[in-house]
Amino acid sequence: MAGGSNAFGGGDEPGGMIVDINVTPLVDITLVLLIIFMVTATYIVSPSIKVDLPKAASGSDQAKTTLALTLAKDGALYLNGERSNDAAVAKFIAGSLPTNPDLQAIIAADTVVPHGEVVHVIDLVKRAGVHRFAINVDPGATTGMTTGTTAGGKTGTTTGNTTGN
Repeated sequence: MAGGSNAFGGGDEPGGMIVDINVTPLVDITLVLLIIFMVTATYIVSPSIKVDLPKAASGSDQAKTTLALTLAKDGALYLNGERSNDAAVAKFIAGSLPTNPDLQAIIAADTVVPHGEVVHVIDLVKRAGVHRFAINVDPGATTGMTTGTTAGGKTGTTTGNTTGN
């Protein structure tokens, strides 16, 4: 019993009680659960609408907005991830503008969507009262194209700001 050992097995005596908590199994289980959550999170975050965005070297990231418009390959219009039409978009904007006057529309279109359809959507949001919009692009350099500077925004979108009509 030399060296300050106690009667509960603090020393080298066989048959003593173990009074320390072993946290190794707890740490092991926690790390396994962390790895499982990290792997499954990549499947949860995947976008629901697959769109092949055009590439632009001058693109920039854009903050999330409450008005995300997507034109799919088949010409379908999606509002915030749900299939929609022109009347529903105009109604949503009319309901959102009083609470958020700085509402910005993010317009994404597949590369095979005709230019006229994109212009139609831009005109739709402008007529509904949204004067700030951004065209969503894939932020990668394309060959054979000249690059320019965009007004505002961050990587991932080419933005436009209109006033008036």
